[in-house]
Formats: sequence, C-alpha cells, structure tokens
Amino acid sequence: MRQAIERPPIAVDTPPPAADVETERADPPGGRAAHAYRLVLLAASIALFAYLVWSLGPREIAASFSQLSWRVILVVVFPTIVIKACDTLGWRCTLPDRQVSSWQLARALLAGQAVASTTPTGTLGGDAVKAWMVRHEVSRRASLSSLIIVETTSTVAQGLLLLIGVVLARETLSSSLPLLHVMEWLLVLEVAAVAGFILVQLRGMATRGHGLLNRLGLAAAPHISAAAADVDRALAGFYRVHRRRLAASVAWNLLGWISGALEVWFILYLLHATVSLTLALIIEAFGTSISFATFFLPVQIGVDEGGAVATFLALGLNGATGLSLSLVRRVREVAWIAIGLLILAGGALPARRPPVGAS
Repeated sequence: MRQAIERPPIAVDTPPPAADVETERADPPGGRAAHAYRLVLLAASIALFAYLVWSLGPREIAASFSQLSWRVILVVVFPTIVIKACDTLGWRCTLPDRQVSSWQLARALLAGQAVASTTPTGTLGGDAVKAWMVRHEVSRRASLSSLIIVETTSTVAQGLLLLIGVVLARETLSSSLPLLHVMEWLLVLEVAAVAGFILVQLRGMATRGHGLLNRLGLAAAPHISAAAADVDRALAGFYRVHRRRLAASVAWNLLGWISGALEVWFILYLLHATVSLTLALIIEAFGTSISFATFFLPVQIGVDEGGAVATFLALGLNGATGLSLSLVRRVREVAWIAIGLLILAGGALPARRPPVGAS
C-alpha cells in the first residue's frame, strides 16, 4: 500500500544507524511500554490475520495463488512502477529549483519506503532515509520542508480519491449500503485532518514544535531554532507562492492513487474475479481510507486484510477473493521493500558537488 500522511517527517545528514547497535543505557520505562504496546498490537494483528485465513478457507486462498502462478511477477512490476514514478514526480515538484534528478529521487523514495515499512520508526525513519539519500543535492532544511509538503499533497490526493469513490458509489450502489455511509464519514475525517495539518504548517509548525521540545529539555542545540524558523518560512512560502507546483504535486499523487485502483482491477482479472474499473476504484478508495484512519497503528498486518474482506462482503463479493487480493499486494510490497533495502545497502549516489545549505 502506498503510504499516507502520518507524522511530520524529519531530515538528517548522517547515515541511518544500524538496527542492532547496543547501547550502554537501559531503555527508559516509556520505551519499554512502547515496545510492549507494539508487541501486543503485532500479536493482535497476527491473530486477526490467522482468523481471517481460517474462517475464509485456506484452500480457497491457496487456489487463488495457484491461478496466478508466474503471473504474480506481472503484479510486482505493473502498475507498481507507474505508482512509484508518480510518487517520485510528486516529490520532485516540491523541491526547490528541481536540484536533484528523478532517478536519485526514485532511489531515495524506495529506500525510505522500505525503512518505513520494516522498522518501528515508520514514516519518521523513512523520511530521514530519503533526506539522507539526497543529502549531496538538497540541503537538510529544504528536504525537510519538501517531505512535509509531499506528505500533505499525497494525503490531499488520497482525499480526492475517496471523494471520487464516494461519488461513484452513490451513482452505482444502493444509497442504503452501510459501506457508503462509512466512506462518507471517513471523507469528513480526512478533510478535517488535512485542513488542520495545513493550518498548523502555516502557523509555524516547526517553530512551535521546537518550543515544545525545548520546554521538555530535548532541543538544546542553538542552531535548531533558526532551522525551525527556516522550515516554517519555506512551508509558508511554498503554499503561497508556488501554487502551480503544489497543484502539480497533488495531481501526480492523485494519478498514483488512481493507478492503485488499476492494480486492484488487474489482480482481480488475473484471479478470474473481474470487476468493473468503477468498482475497482471504489474498493481502492475505501481501502486507502481505512489505512488513513488506522495510521496510528505501528503495524498494518491484518488491518488491511480485514478491511479488504469487509469491503468485498459489503459489496456482495467473495470475502476470500478480497483476502487473496490483499495477500497478492503483500507479495508485491515485499518485493519492492527488498529492492529498497538493496538500494539503501548500496548507499547514496556519489556526490557531484559539495553539500548545499546550512546545517
């Protein structure tokens, strides 16, 4: 699944730390509690996933994968490569003066998404990796503001996809269908969340965040205040001055989300459970809205699968087919995570010029 906005991203200019670095200090109680929280949710997610497989029938699900056979390779490549290209171009629109090539951005994007999907740091860690991968071409402050903006435009585009899905559902489905009402409420939630996040950015999100950290004794470095002010100016300036680039970023992200609906149609076609493109878009719109509503969960195993099953059953379709669709997309996701981790292991491209911007 593509990622939607979750938390304000961060940017660093040092390589990501190794996963197994030992520390001399013991974990604080809060850290142990957070770790326990993740373990409990992971166990609950795995239990939900196992229940879905058991209740819908493992043989029927296995039969779906047998139908795919070698065609699963097609799913890994298409239309995911289109989605990744749209994500890359959407990010490129938010960078100052287009300082970095699309190829470098694509590498950084894949590496960052891999880290976000496989580590507890989630979006924060993923965005830190993206900034590190382009550190020779874009200053830390510029990459930070661009990552905040592209997360915003991606979520705006996600909301537009849900709006399109609601309109199509109203035209093609019964108005009394519970799924339609749930989609409408999720649309209201997403609009409110995006509007609030943009308002916070325009009112000095980085400076206010620095002030909060300073009061907590976590931001003692003297240059952080100036960096936060620079980020706030960059955000406000982009929203007020570069509206064409802002619209272009939203457009590319929306095309990426719509390509996800094409993926739904394509997988169901290969599973011999063909639906119309309209219904595929409704399925994708509802699925992405569930991911948005459950962004606070550190793991999505079982959540996406449960949402897919619920959506298919609500539409009068086979629940096992919905679970098979979700599992095929998991296979595709794992393949691209592997590619991203390989890119990260290779490090950033060699610098063509000295780093830019202040630290």
